[in-house]
Amino acid sequence: MTNLLVMKEYLKHFYSKYEIYIQPVAKFLLAFVSLQMINSKLGFMGAIDHVAIVLVVALMCSFLPRTFIVLFSALFILLHLYEMGIECAIVALVLFLVMFLLYFRFAPKDVLAVVLTPVCFALKIPYVIPITFGLVGTPYSIVSVGCGIVTYYLVHYMSGNAAAIRGMGADEAATRLRYVLDGIVGNKTMILMLVAFTITIVVVYSIRRLSIDYSWQIAILAGILTELMILLVGDLIYDTNISILGMIIGAILAAAVGEAVMFLCFNVDYSRTERVQFEDDEYYYYVKAVPKITIAKPSKNVKRINTPQRSQSSSSVHKK
Repeated sequence: MTNLLVMKEYLKHFYSKYEIYIQPVAKFLLAFVSLQMINSKLGFMGAIDHVAIVLVVALMCSFLPRTFIVLFSALFILLHLYEMGIECAIVALVLFLVMFLLYFRFAPKDVLAVVLTPVCFALKIPYVIPITFGLVGTPYSIVSVGCGIVTYYLVHYMSGNAAAIRGMGADEAATRLRYVLDGIVGNKTMILMLVAFTITIVVVYSIRRLSIDYSWQIAILAGILTELMILLVGDLIYDTNISILGMIIGAILAAAVGEAVMFLCFNVDYSRTERVQFEDDEYYYYVKAVPKITIAKPSKNVKRINTPQRSQSSSSVHKK
C-alpha cells in the first residue's frame, strides 16, 4: 500500500510539472482514436478516410478546446453518411442538433463522457462508463453519456445496414428515410442502455455523496448490481441478446476501474474519523472529518565522498 501511495505522489508531481505538455498529447490521442474508429466503422467518403487526414485533424484538436473533438467527430460522421445517402445525413444532423442543444445547455464541460462512451462501446467495455462518471461526475453527466450512447448506436446501425440503405434507388427516398428512422428510434438495445446507464449514474452519485463510511465502495457495488439487474431484466423482456458473459466481465472490469478512480480521487482513512460539534449565535454545527491517506514523496539524499588529502608532511617531502 505504501508503494502505491508513493507512486500516486510521483504521478501528481509529474502531472503538475508537465501539465502543459500532457494535456495536448491526451487531446491528440483521444481525437485520433475517436476519428479513426469512425473511419473504420463507416469509411464511405474516401476523401477523409486517410490516416494523414485524421492525424492533421487530431493535431488541430490538441491545440483547440476539448469541445472541438466532439464537433470534428460529428462532422466526420455527417460527411460519411452524406456519401451513403442524404437522408441518412439529414437524420444524423437532426439528432446531433438536439444532442448539442442538450449538451451545451446542461454539461458543456463534460467532453470526456461524450467521446469516451462510444469509444468504450467500440472496445466492448461500456459498463465502466456509468460507474466512473457516477463517481467523478454530476447528474448532468447523464446527458453527456446519453449523447455518446446515441452516437455509437447511430454509427453502428448505419454501418451494419449500409448495403440495404445504399441498395435503395433514388426514387425510394421516403422509404429510405423511414427505414433509417425506424432502425434508430426503434433500437431496443440503445433504449435499454440509456435507461440502465442513467439509473446507474444516479445511484452511484447519490450513494457516494452520503456521509457514511465507505460510501464510495458501497456506491461502486450498488451501481454494478443496479446496472446488471436492469440489463438482465431488460434483456428478458425485450430480447436484446446482450451477452451474459460480457456483462459479467464488464462488471468485474467496472469494479476494478471504480477502485482505481477511488484510490486516485478519494483515498481516506475511516479509522481516524473525527466528529466535531460547535455553534454560533444562530446554528449548531455537526462536522464529520475523515482524513486523507497521504504520504510524503521520499527525498533523495546525495552524499558527497571526498577523496582523502595527502598529509602536509608527505606533501612537503614531495616538494623536496
